[in-house]
Amino acid sequence: MQNWIDGFQKSLDYIEENLTGTLEIEAIAEQAALSPFYYQRIFGALCGMTVGEFIRGRRMTLAAQELAGTDRKIIEIAMKYGYESPDSFAKAFQRFHGITPSKARESGVPLRSIAPLRIRIALEGGTMLDYRLKEKAPFSIVGVKRRFHSDTCYQEIPKFWNEWLREEHSLNGVFGVCMEGTGTEFDYWIADLYRPWEEIPEGCETAVIPGGLWAEFRCRGPLPESLQRVNTEIWSEWLPALKEYSLAGNYSLEVYGPQTENPADCESFIWIPLKKD
Repeated sequence: MQNWIDGFQKSLDYIEENLTGTLEIEAIAEQAALSPFYYQRIFGALCGMTVGEFIRGRRMTLAAQELAGTDRKIIEIAMKYGYESPDSFAKAFQRFHGITPSKARESGVPLRSIAPLRIRIALEGGTMLDYRLKEKAPFSIVGVKRRFHSDTCYQEIPKFWNEWLREEHSLNGVFGVCMEGTGTEFDYWIADLYRPWEEIPEGCETAVIPGGLWAEFRCRGPLPESLQRVNTEIWSEWLPALKEYSLAGNYSLEVYGPQTENPADCESFIWIPLKKD
């Protein structure tokens, strides 16, 4: 566990050291020996914000400090923190601080601040996660997919489901599948098990899910809250305590059980691929 913590802290230090330069998610995740796909999920669970939100917040924090404490031109500070024009910088600054950059130079004006992150392990809660390890053979899925950004996926994926549920189609929606895309984006599928002798529905695609070892987590309660709660607990509590195994494959699955009249009785699962260390 300590090596995992050290690696994640190394990635946070890398962000801090490069706030005035180019920060790509691939390079950040590499510091923690994780794929961008997993790194962004773990970061959100541990830190309560996305990687992009944190970087923007740190840059806006430092920019405000320079505005308040120096006489450097606004355009110089804007370019230092990656903004190509005073207008784009001013809009981002006002979204974060609630005031214009020029206003920040006035004495006594309140400014928001996000501090650098440090990983600290604390014993809290003793949450009981219901899971089991299972070997699964390769299988294929058939479904519809859409690309999402990691910064907004928690809000946008439920909208994707609501839109899909309003339409008539032949899919049952047994799976919700996350697959790594590029950088900060990933593909999310609403899918069923695909049987090669069946016709592929119009507008659908197929994909193969590799076989191997999976951790299968049970979720109980209304959707999507129960899934999002367990997902956060997986990355923030279960993963740091994981021994003898590491993450495998840049994909994860949600598996939905039958609909129930009482949302509190709804049962679903999250599958995470693993490999033996």
